[in-house]
Amino acid sequence: MLDWRYHGRLVARQTDDFLLQTFPDTFSAPGRFAKHMMIVADLEHGNADAIEDAFIAAWELQSG
Repeated sequence: MLDWRYHGRLVARQTDDFLLQTFPDTFSAPGRFAKHMMIVADLEHGNADAIEDAFIAAWELQSG
């Protein structure tokens, strides 16, 4: 997975952009989360498979 870091801090991941562009009805980046570099998922109405894949990718990133 490609990522962009500045002084060792994660700025963006290819996965985040992919999720936002591919599943705009499932994932969003609310302004209040911008400084935390977070995206959010609509667990109730979103694409369950995409959400599951995102959780797995996040887990692998943190444990890798």
